[in-house]
Amino acid sequence: MTTRPPIPAHPRLGTRLAYWLQRALRPRSGVRWVSARIEASGLARPLFTGAERVTKESLFGCRMCGQCALPVTGYVCPMGCPKELRNGPCGGVGADGSCEVYPGLRCVWVEAYERAAGQGRVTDLRLIHRPIDQRRWGESSWLNYWQGRDAGLWAAEAGDTGEASPGISSAHSTHLRRHQALGGS
Repeated sequence: MTTRPPIPAHPRLGTRLAYWLQRALRPRSGVRWVSARIEASGLARPLFTGAERVTKESLFGCRMCGQCALPVTGYVCPMGCPKELRNGPCGGVGADGSCEVYPGLRCVWVEAYERAAGQGRVTDLRLIHRPIDQRRWGESSWLNYWQGRDAGLWAAEAGDTGEASPGISSAHSTHLRRHQALGGS
């Protein structure tokens, strides 16, 4: 588990480049094979996870929850929210978009909306995130993604009342298929 407190961080990687990398690194047979070899190695896995930690912390303020939501939050880490809210802002967002806890910083959800909107991805923000599995803290979310362990991170879209299947609407299913086809997790 990380000891760094949740503090809103401004992403240092442009949104367009982040979404392009998401598509380029989507799970495919070759990537799954390589990630399985990394996981099986007693040396490669901690080195890979360490490199992921350094990269994502410097670019996104990542806290290594092991269940990355970056692809559906405009590449703004929701775990940077001081309240660790993964499904939208609290009621204390300032009129200027400031964080209630750290008024000198922007709310991660305001920034997520702006970045997602800039890429036509606002519908991604409607996905309801399941609670964090606390056992995954410190794990590589990239390896979890490539091995398909984060396929159930989202429950449904906010406000969706569709009845296509128990717990998942047809609109949500369509959105998830589109998101996964573009390389989303």
